[in-house]
Formats: sequence, C-alpha cells, structure tokens
Amino acid sequence: MDEIALGSSVTEQLQDLVIGTPDVNSFLAEFCELAAAALSESMGQDICCAVTLSRRHRNTTAAWSNNQARLLDEIQHEYGDGPCLHAMTTGTTVLVRDTRRDPRWPEYGLAVARRGQFTVLGVPLTLDTGSRAALNIFAPTADAFDPSGIQRAAHFALQAEKALRLAVRVGARQQLADDLRAAMESRTAIDLAAGIIMGQNRCSQEEAMSILTRASSARNLKLREVAEQLVSSFAPTPPTTHFDD
Repeated sequence: MDEIALGSSVTEQLQDLVIGTPDVNSFLAEFCELAAAALSESMGQDICCAVTLSRRHRNTTAAWSNNQARLLDEIQHEYGDGPCLHAMTTGTTVLVRDTRRDPRWPEYGLAVARRGQFTVLGVPLTLDTGSRAALNIFAPTADAFDPSGIQRAAHFALQAEKALRLAVRVGARQQLADDLRAAMESRTAIDLAAGIIMGQNRCSQEEAMSILTRASSARNLKLREVAEQLVSSFAPTPPTTHFDD
C-alpha cells in the first residue's frame, strides 16, 4: 500500500491497484487493505475487511485485510451463510448490529463475537453478469454503524465496483488467453504424434488419430499425454507452439 499516494482519491487509488497488481487475487487483497484503512480512519476505530468474489466456472475467491479478517471470513464460509454471503447472493446490504444477539445467524454471530468483533456489515458489489462479490466489514464495537457510517461504506463500495469489474475482466481475458495457449500446445503435440504414426504406418491422418485415441483409452491417459509420450521418444525436448509477438 505504500506506493499509493495518500493524497489521491479512493477512485484513483483503486485504479492504481488495477494497474499495479498482477492478478485478481492480488487486487482483492490490496482492495481489502485499502477499504480497512479508509473505513478505520473515517469511523475512528480499528476496522478489518474481507471480500468474497464468485465468478462463473471459477472457484470462489476470498481476500482479507489482515489475518483477523481471514479467520472471521473463514468462519462464515464454514457455516455456509452469513452477512457477506447473503449480501452477495441477494444484492442487498446486510447489517448485524450485535453479533451476540442477531437471530439470523446465531452460531456464526457468537463465533465472530468470540473473536472480538461485534458489528458486521455486508455490502454487495455490482459486477458484470456471471460475477458476484461482497465486502464484509467487521467492527470491534456493537452497533458501530449509524446511517452515515453505512452510507460511507456503501459509497466506498460504489467507488470500488468499476475497478473491481475491470480487474475481473482483465483476469477473465488472461485466463482465456492461457486456456487458448494450453489448447494450442495440446494440439501441437497431438498433431506431431499423428504425423509420426502416419510416417511409421503409412496411414492417413484419420487412421493415425484413431490409433492415438485407442492408445489413450487403453492406457487410461489423456490424448495429449499419450501424444507427448510418443513425441518425447523421438525428440529430446517437449514440443512447443510458436506464437507471433
């Protein structure tokens, strides 16, 4: 966080995070630290934060401002429900004024209270279709958020949404590029193996692919693995796919 100018706005700091972090997970961790610092300053008490991100066809991702927030967030995920998860699912802000007395998640609340946190605020983050997220804010005093405090947290989340959407989009495109590269590399090995079989057996490409497929089934290995084994028996280095710069 030291590289972010203290005088810059939250929006500018979040934009810097998108540019300066290598992946979505790193962005989320820095985002949590920024949220905790900003809210602690505005509320005059030690706030810690966690964020949960759910993306289509991806495992749920979580990040925390510190180890305390990590433990608190893990409690919620162990129970399978709580303010943050409910906020993420419903798209509504959820306030637990006193974790010792809230009837909605009593076991979760008592577990969090034993960790010294008595107010929890779950704020949804609006993302692109197929992605959902929420910011979980923990305070060490009961009824810590008055209406203006909730408004400040909601305003921070609103400022964060654009940066988070961008980070998720960049991450999705990077994953797509990685998947495409892996698929092309897999295709390279299979094509080379098919060529070897065609040369050895003087057969067509279709017949060579049939031989490879039967070997894959017989050995209970993926087609790419069988192909790579065959190619490696003829070449000292694994096949590579060449991409234009």
